Amino acid sequence: MSSSPQHPAPAPGGLSDAVAEDLALYREKFRRRLPESLDDLHGPTQGIVELPLHMAWSGMTSYDLGKPRQRVGLYRAVLHEGLRDDLPQFLNRGLLLQLWPVLHTLVGRTVRSVWEDAFPQLASHTRAAA
Repeated sequence: MSSSPQHPAPAPGGLSDAVAEDLALYREKFRRRLPESLDDLHGPTQGIVELPLHMAWSGMTSYDLGKPRQRVGLYRAVLHEGLRDDLPQFLNRGLLLQLWPVLHTLVGRTVRSVWEDAFPQLASHTRAAA
């Protein structure tokens, strides 16, 4: 079927133009939050971390970094809900690299691809852990 004003050609990947545009905007939202470098991430590595409500609006606000499940939960919440200024405050480079092999399976596809595109060492760290 040829494209015409009444029947526009489908967007790449079989997505409608509107859906493709929404996905691009969603991806850009996360890309704009990224730090310049993973070295900018100087968050805590131990103790109790209290998240502000804009990141913990749907559940826990307090996370014990000594508990593996809570540590992963904290990082998942920050990756999804954290703003640009939150990431260096709540994420730690070493912990992010250590947790990424698990985190990359728990965060959404968009978050995962934005972070791995910007910081290829995350993807390579996951392959090395496998």
